Amino acid sequence: MLKGMLLERVAETSRRVAATTKRLEKTDLIAALLGEARGEEIEIAVAFLSGRARQGKIGVSYRTLHNLGVNAAERARLELMDVDRAFTAIAGVEGAGSERVRGALVAHLFSRATAQEQQFLSALLVGELRQGALEGIMLEAVAKAAKLSLERVRHAAMVAGDVTAVARAALETGEAGLADYDIRLFRPVQPMLAQTAEDAGEAIEDLGEAALEYKLDGARVQAHKSGDQVVIFSRALNDVSAASPEIVEAVRALPAKDLILDGEALSLKPDGRPQPFQVTARRFNRKADVEKIRKELPLTPFWFDLLYLDGNLLHEPQARRFAELQKVAPVIPHLRTSDAVAAREFLEEALERGHEGIMAKAPGSEYATGARGRAWLKVKRAKTLDLVILAAEWGSGRRKGFLSNLHLGARDTEKGGFAMLGKTFKGLTDEMLAWQTREFLKIEIARDANTVYVEPKIVAEIAFNDVQISPRYASGLALRFARVKRYRTDKTVEQTDTFQTVKKIAVGGIGGE
Repeated sequence: MLKGMLLERVAETSRRVAATTKRLEKTDLIAALLGEARGEEIEIAVAFLSGRARQGKIGVSYRTLHNLGVNAAERARLELMDVDRAFTAIAGVEGAGSERVRGALVAHLFSRATAQEQQFLSALLVGELRQGALEGIMLEAVAKAAKLSLERVRHAAMVAGDVTAVARAALETGEAGLADYDIRLFRPVQPMLAQTAEDAGEAIEDLGEAALEYKLDGARVQAHKSGDQVVIFSRALNDVSAASPEIVEAVRALPAKDLILDGEALSLKPDGRPQPFQVTARRFNRKADVEKIRKELPLTPFWFDLLYLDGNLLHEPQARRFAELQKVAPVIPHLRTSDAVAAREFLEEALERGHEGIMAKAPGSEYATGARGRAWLKVKRAKTLDLVILAAEWGSGRRKGFLSNLHLGARDTEKGGFAMLGKTFKGLTDEMLAWQTREFLKIEIARDANTVYVEPKIVAEIAFNDVQISPRYASGLALRFARVKRYRTDKTVEQTDTFQTVKKIAVGGIGGE
C-alpha cells in the first residue's frame, strides 16, 4: 500500500515559503509539493498552504490550543489524510460537552505531531499562517505544476470560488479537468469588487468614458433563474432565498428563461429613500419571522449586472452586459459619460437621494469574479476602509464597563497578518458599545490591564480624513480622524481592505501636502 504524503512535507514547505521574499521561489516550492500529492491530498495541501482547512472554521480557539499541554512526537508519521479526517471529526462535534470532546480530539491529533507540525497546525487553526502563499502565488503554482496557462487556471478558480477543487482537477486531468469550471446556473460565483477613487473627477480621469451607477448601501445579492426555479445568494455565496421571498418572486417574473443577475437589495422608507444598512441587514437574520418582517421592511432589488443570459456573459464588455440587462430587468439609476462635471453632478444626485455615492465602471471591462481591480471604482464623499478589529480597550466615563477604543488592522498581503493603523472610539453608539463588548469577549485571546485582544474576525467600516505617517505604529502609518461608520457583518476578513491599498492612499495624500 502506497504511503500518503506526510504533514511534515507541507509544514516544511510552509516554513520555506515564509522564509523567502521571492515570488518565483515561493511558486516553485509549492509547485514541487503539489507535483508529489495525489487525489484528495492535492485539495488538502492547497487548502493548508492557503491558510485554511477544507472544513472551514472548525471551532478550535486560541484558548483550546494554549491549554493542550501535550508532548510533541519524536518522528513524523502524520499523513495529510489523517489530519483532514481529524479536522472533519472535530468540526462535527456538537451539543453538551462539545468543548471538552473537541479539546480531547485536538489533543490526540497534536500528540501525534512533531514540534514543527504542532506549530504549523496551531497557526493553521487560528488563521495565522503567515507564509505569504497568497491566492495569486497559489494559482501560479497550480498552473506550473499542471503545465497549464495561468489565465486558464485563474478563470476556473474565479468561477469555482475556490482553488482547491480546481487544483485537483488541473493536476489530475489537465485542460480537460477544467472544462467543468465555467459559470453555471445555481452555482454562485464570487462577486466582482471595486477599488476606491478620490472623487468623480478622478474616476473619469482613470477610466475616460465611464458607466456611472448609484452606489447603494444594501445587501449584495446574486440571483439565479431557470424557468420557475430561482435561488438568491448573498455576498458570502449563501442561499438566502427563504429570507428574501419578494426578490425570488420578482426574479421569477422576469422575461428570461435562464439568467444570473448581480445587484443590491435594499429596504426603502415610504418616501423611497434607503433605510440604513443595519436595517436592511435585519431581513437576513436567520431567526427573523420572514412574513412579519417582510411587511415591516420589504426588500427592493436593484440590478446592475448580468452574468448569464442563456449563456455565459462574463467575458462580454460591461456595456453589452448592461444593455442586455436593461432588456430583461429593472436596472439601477445610471449614466454613461466622459464629462467630469456631469459625473460630479450625478454623484451629488445620488447623495441627495440618500445613497452612499456612485460606482464608475469601464464600459469595455469583463466581469472579473472575485477580483478587486481598477475597472470598477467606488466614489464616496468620505474616505472609508473595511478594517479588522485586533483589540479593544476598556472605556471610561460614559463608556465605563464597555470595550471601547478599537485597534484597527489592515490585511498585509505581502508579509501576512495585519498592519495596525491606529485606534478609535469615535462614532460608537451605546448600542454598538454593548454589542461589541459582548461579541469581543466571545473571541478573546488575551488581555492586559486595559486591553482585550481578539481573534481577527470582526470587520468594521472606518471613515477617515486621510492617512498620515506615524512612528507610533509598526506599520508606519495611521488613519487621521478615524471613526466607526458601522460593523460589516456581511463581510469576511478576506474581503477587507489591504495595507497595500492604504499605502497607495498615503502616497497620494502625503505627496499632495
